[in-house]
Amino acid sequence: MTTAMETAGVGKRYGRRWALTDCTLTIPAGRVVGLVGPNGAGKTTLLHLAVGLLEPSAGSISVLGERPNAGADQLARIGFLAQDSPTYSRLTVEQHLRMGEWLNPNWDAAFAADRVRDLGLDLGQRTGTLSGGQRAQLALTLAVAKRPQLLVLDEPVAALDPLARREFLQTLMEVVAVDGVSVVLSSHLIADLERVCDYLVVLVAGRVAIDGDVDELLAGHHLLTGPRRDHVALPGNTAVIEASHTEKQTSLLVRTETPILDPSWTVTPITLDDLVLAYMRQARDRDRDATSEPASRLAVAR
Repeated sequence: MTTAMETAGVGKRYGRRWALTDCTLTIPAGRVVGLVGPNGAGKTTLLHLAVGLLEPSAGSISVLGERPNAGADQLARIGFLAQDSPTYSRLTVEQHLRMGEWLNPNWDAAFAADRVRDLGLDLGQRTGTLSGGQRAQLALTLAVAKRPQLLVLDEPVAALDPLARREFLQTLMEVVAVDGVSVVLSSHLIADLERVCDYLVVLVAGRVAIDGDVDELLAGHHLLTGPRRDHVALPGNTAVIEASHTEKQTSLLVRTETPILDPSWTVTPITLDDLVLAYMRQARDRDRDATSEPASRLAVAR
């Protein structure tokens, strides 16, 4: 299996609103994938399509080479942790483990028991009395103990304090190292993604703005600063992702596969945060221009 997920022109509509539009991407297997984008970008919708909770309104999606909802065997290959780390508040920790064993044919009872013991959780404690970090760790244990080939996590650490986030991500990386499971992790916390992810997908306004290997993406983007110039001459294979100007200086974030040889530019590496924010702003500004264009034409016509 070479791909964890593939989408071709996927769209998902809720009434008149399209949450995803012409979403096409290929996520390789064996990677830890960071899925980022602003609120309303379609991240949760894409993940729900991937785990079979939704059907696309257009296009196609395959997960581990099959339709997400192809049957019980396919669902057993996918672990899913929703945004609020769902557990049943009136059930005890032990009852959650029993339920996991009952529902999942490949359940690893020894792993689940060892993990709960290592976390210091009381088997007789109702999960409604656990802390947010403890519930998240328990939910991750349940998702991993089913021994999936793909683990899908939707904002799993959003509500956790910094220590709980660090411990959760450490547990996740231990699972990846031992089991070689593919992971798709949605998050707004770029620093956390930078710590654990080696592949990136930026989703904006229901479309893929950019995706690829993190190291390759960072190596292919640069920040250029130099004297102000309104019309910039750059090599033909250089794409300007974002530009800003002051009275005396021009700054460009560019994507290029060739070195910048012009000595008037100072070339600086960028961070993952720089990269994500630039593509989010680019897509936002493009959508604003597209929205305002009809109004501008109408004003001219009048």
